[in-house]
This record gives sequence, C-alpha cells and structure tokens, in this order.
Amino acid sequence: MTHHSKNGHRGALVAVIALLVGCHGAGAYGHAPQYAPTDDETAAVAGSREYDPVMAQRQPEEWRKGKVALFGVVESRAPGPGGQALLKLSVRTLAPRNLCDNRDDDDSCRVTVSSRDFGVVSVLVSLRADDDVGPRSVAPKSLLRVVGTIGQDVSKSDGALVLRASWYRHWPPFFYVTSSSAHDMRQ
Repeated sequence: MTHHSKNGHRGALVAVIALLVGCHGAGAYGHAPQYAPTDDETAAVAGSREYDPVMAQRQPEEWRKGKVALFGVVESRAPGPGGQALLKLSVRTLAPRNLCDNRDDDDSCRVTVSSRDFGVVSVLVSLRADDDVGPRSVAPKSLLRVVGTIGQDVSKSDGALVLRASWYRHWPPFFYVTSSSAHDMRQ
C-alpha cells in the first residue's frame, strides 16, 4: 500500500467517524439522558441568571439589569409589535435528568421540565420561519428556553412582566415531557 493510499483510507475513516458521531448527538430536541445545551445556547445563556417570577415581581428594577433565562410552556400566542410573537409562558424548571423510555436508546429520551408552573411571564420574540408557521410552529403547549431582558412594560391582559427575547430554543408539543410523564413513559 502506498503512502497516498494510507492517507486516503485515514481520511475516509475520519469522515465515517465524524458522520457517526454527528448522527448520535442529542439533536435539535435534546435526545440525551442529560440536558444538552446547543453551542449557541451556551453562548446566549452566559452571564444570565435563571428567572425567578416572585423576585422579579418584588424587585423589577433589579431584574431589569442584565439577562435572564427561563424555560416555559406556551399558554397562548398573539401577534406582537413589529411582526414579533407575544407569548404567555408558564415558567417551568428543568429536571436534573431527562426522562427516557429505554435507558439503552438515547433517542427515547426527552427534555424534561417540571409539571408544576412557577409563575407566568409574557415574552416578545422574533420567531424563525419554521417556528412561526407550519406543523412544528410555536403554539400552545410548546416548550421554549428563552434568554432576554425584562422591559419596562407589563402585559395588558394580566400585568405580567414582559421579557424581550434575544435568543430562544423551541420544542414542539410531544417533543419534550414534564416530570409527571415519568409514570406514562414506564408503562
């Protein structure tokens, strides 16, 4: 075998390994036993603090300083200013581990959030085209991970603070689970 031929085989082997690793990643919807943030999520969340609805209501001026991050299940969606979507989110906490239907198959794992909500927040967000319309668009029961800043305004419908999203990640309904789904997944 010539030197050139060995290098060609190595290159092909590296390409196959890269393809296999890429196929078994957590994917867009985080199919892994532990929550797997995307690279852009890690960058967006850096320097933010997890949203605390009680403290944000008590100390709104303090919470308007800097970025906040949260998980929330969409309760409603309405048109917002400038083509944005105005979402009402039920704030949830991320579970320490994702629920998996089969512990030997990461594809059976789903991002898992609390069944119980911890308050409500309104979010103004510019949705990407595939999240704006279509079968997997942001709609009631979607899960979002949102990073943004709390504005001066409050929701006209319920007085909730309004978070202006600078980044988001979306899971359509049935692409994530709540902690109460643990019983359902084990049957």
